[in-house]
Amino acid sequence: MKKTAALYFVVFCILFLSMPIVAHAGEHPDLGTLLPLWTVIPFAGILLSIALCPLFAPRFWHHHFAKVSLAWALSFALPFLFVFKGQALSEILHIYIIDYIPFIILLGGLFTVAGGIYIRGSLKGSPAVNATILLIGTLLASWIGTTGAAMVLIRPVLRSNAWRRHKVHTIIFFIFLVCNIGGALTPLGDPPLFLGFLHGVPFFWTLKAIPAMAFMTVILLVLYFAMDSYYYRKEDLSKISTSEKEPLRIDGWHNFILLGGIVGAVLFSGLVKMGDISIFGIHQSIENLVKDGVILLMAAISLATTKKETREGNEFSWEPIKEVAYLFAGIFMTIIPALLILKAGEHGALAYLVRAAEHPAHYFWLSGILSSFLDNAPTYLTYFNSALGKFFPGQAEADAVKQLCSFAPIPGKGGLSPGDYLLAISLGSVFMGANTYIGNAPNFMVKSIAEEAGVAMPSFFGYMFKYSIPVLVVSFIIMTFVFF
Repeated sequence: MKKTAALYFVVFCILFLSMPIVAHAGEHPDLGTLLPLWTVIPFAGILLSIALCPLFAPRFWHHHFAKVSLAWALSFALPFLFVFKGQALSEILHIYIIDYIPFIILLGGLFTVAGGIYIRGSLKGSPAVNATILLIGTLLASWIGTTGAAMVLIRPVLRSNAWRRHKVHTIIFFIFLVCNIGGALTPLGDPPLFLGFLHGVPFFWTLKAIPAMAFMTVILLVLYFAMDSYYYRKEDLSKISTSEKEPLRIDGWHNFILLGGIVGAVLFSGLVKMGDISIFGIHQSIENLVKDGVILLMAAISLATTKKETREGNEFSWEPIKEVAYLFAGIFMTIIPALLILKAGEHGALAYLVRAAEHPAHYFWLSGILSSFLDNAPTYLTYFNSALGKFFPGQAEADAVKQLCSFAPIPGKGGLSPGDYLLAISLGSVFMGANTYIGNAPNFMVKSIAEEAGVAMPSFFGYMFKYSIPVLVVSFIIMTFVFF
């Protein structure tokens, strides 16, 4: 294995060094126009490692996943830095300072605060109870974020179904609904919509997604209830405790206030402009630094004020967030060429994907498929900018975005409006993050928490072929005919 890895690294470096580079001449070209498609090999490699290693080498993966993530990251970073030097360093610093660090701070803050909320009570995992929790989580996700809703409710779901043999499907539908579909209504729900908000899309514009979200929620809840009812009849109901029922109550309720503080900090960073500061040459906005500071403060207050017994009741540990931090550190490094190529639009190696988008259905599927495997926020931004350039070339962004949000018909487009295209991009980016474990960060966190609780979650491909393709993709095809 070590010899194979070394050989791969040498070949990859040779390929990088053989590229026709003009950067050495003192120019600063758009890297997205220079990078060939094979530079995404490390990204594909880390995804395949996440998919296959837990299946074929579980013990190795459990002890060495952080090293595997680091190895793939270095296999791209070292030749990238050697060839493009300062320009490469700037791209690496940019993705970690602007994207990765705030990403981990937000996830870590929500994970810590939500881990201090212990919902007590005699919930025994019946189809009606489970479906109700899924519905509540779906409705909450747009207002406290998909990560916030997932972290608050995943442990009650796991506890209420602990006695059941058949519970994997419940966690899968939890990922579908709470971690993804439910985040479609506001910029607080999911990062792609927050990016749109930062670029001028009105806060409540995304409420236009209500019909599509309701459509998907009803389909998935009906399918889930039928499936869970089938499995419930196979359970040994004698395992349900016959002891006196414990009324529902919340320990650590003050953490909801802290959760509100995190949501408020995120909203603040989108509404207030305080200027920029330079961090290692990367311009970061002061309001984002304030947001990160508030989130860290909320997490610290939660740790200091929540009783130890409350976290123990939740079986709280740091392992899930550590796994996410290590793996996404590698993912964020290796995703750099994919994002640069996408941002280059029609001048990059994936130009055919950008040119292929003509109808709202195309935008829905292209933004959705890429969001399934890449970070859905930059994918949203790529097609958002593509739509601006297609319909309002040369206009100032503020004016163009206002028009893109309009539902006035476009001449010659059969009654379609710019808003139809933006809604398709929004729905594809948010909904199809559910197609894989890495499509949205809460997916992976829920998987890790469930596995730590003893649930045998399916592999990366098992999740796709057993659940997301037959359930979600088929539902999205139906949705395309209904809405697009």
